[in-house]
Amino acid sequence: MRFLLVATTALVLLAGCSLIPDDDRPTLPTAETWPQAPSTPAAEAAADLGWRVFFQDSVTQDLIAAALANNRDLRVAALNAESAEAQYRTQHASLFPTLDATAGFERSRTPADVYGSSAPQNVRQYSLGLSAVSWELDFFGRIRSQAQQAHETYLQQEDLRRSAQISLVASVASSYDAWLADSEAQAIARDTEKLQAQTLKLTQNKAAHGSGTALDVAQAETNLRSAQASVAQYNRQISADMDALVLLLGAPLEESLAGRMTAQAQQRGLPAVPDVPAGLPADLLEHRPDIRAAEHALRAANANIGTARAAFYPQIVLTANGGTASSGLHGLFGAGQGAWLFQPSLSLPIFDAGRNEANLDLAKIEKRIEIATYEKAIQSAFHDVADALSARETYTQQLAAQQALVAAEVRYCELADMRFRAGSDSFLNVLVSQNALLGARLSLVSLRLAAQQNAVTLYKALGGGWREGPGGA
Repeated sequence: MRFLLVATTALVLLAGCSLIPDDDRPTLPTAETWPQAPSTPAAEAAADLGWRVFFQDSVTQDLIAAALANNRDLRVAALNAESAEAQYRTQHASLFPTLDATAGFERSRTPADVYGSSAPQNVRQYSLGLSAVSWELDFFGRIRSQAQQAHETYLQQEDLRRSAQISLVASVASSYDAWLADSEAQAIARDTEKLQAQTLKLTQNKAAHGSGTALDVAQAETNLRSAQASVAQYNRQISADMDALVLLLGAPLEESLAGRMTAQAQQRGLPAVPDVPAGLPADLLEHRPDIRAAEHALRAANANIGTARAAFYPQIVLTANGGTASSGLHGLFGAGQGAWLFQPSLSLPIFDAGRNEANLDLAKIEKRIEIATYEKAIQSAFHDVADALSARETYTQQLAAQQALVAAEVRYCELADMRFRAGSDSFLNVLVSQNALLGARLSLVSLRLAAQQNAVTLYKALGGGWREGPGGA
């Protein structure tokens, strides 16, 4: 009894043994604050700011909702997470014995001369019972290491799904903004085309009455054809923007939603988005799903080392069954018909030509690779946020300067036109002023789009976009 108690205690202690190395997360390979931008802890992190709160425009919200429901890339990412979760459940089930209910019937005939008997032997056997097939006692944590690796892989795939959702939300919003900006640029080009047509008619009238020249007419026609080419260019760009947006949505655009988009485009402008708090660089470790995915990949590689180490130790496998057996159904449950089998086996590696050593070395190398990948993910995230923060400050200044430039070009164009109509100046100044105004207005549209997309990029870089609203996924 004393020996049995000691053996049982030893088995219990061995069953809790793990050969997985300690999980030490690498230190943050970045600065503690954002360069050229204040970093203070935020009351609400951008990752917790739902995309319906950040994108307050109803059309943008409906486009994002449609993409989340139909986008195929996101659907594949979700299925990959479900597949990894199923694989984890399969691996975790290996920790427990498999019990099967068995029922069998066997009938055989052996010729008499096989056993030297006077008559052939006819055997009929019925059996009923339970069996546990090849249950490994996980003394050294091999199966638990495999289960932990599968669990970390599942968590990695789940975070990759969230990262894919964040990218999709940002892509849909940016694509819609691009379509709005190109629609506004197209409207500016059309306005310019009308203005150039009027100017051409004016110069033709002046030339007919002797107060203008053929050169003025040719220059006016050149401006008109250039404006018509711009209209065609933006028509093509708008079509390409819509195709890209529909691809992201994963389904044809609903007619009602397309009508709302057109109505919003006619208002000429982009929907406003709020500024998001930057927080601290260390916050990215918890808020960026791609960083968390890299961390889970690192932990999975760490668990794989435990599996490789356990391969050096013995494996104990139990096979057992029990039940009743009889040559006839009437005696299957009779007294003395019990049958059982208990078959433990032990396997100890002695010579494998260095295979286990190589597998362990490979597992350690893979962990170092995952460490470098994890650190690279952190550095990339830091770079994304720092760039977006720096750009946010400069875009504000540049937009103010560009708006002042457009106002100045409008005044210049009006004065040049007035002087030309009065006959006190040449048409060349009108031509120059109109081209300069068109370029300034189109640059302002492009600049507004760049600033808007930078705000979306910052929201994405801070880990925002996978929650539908505050506190809910």
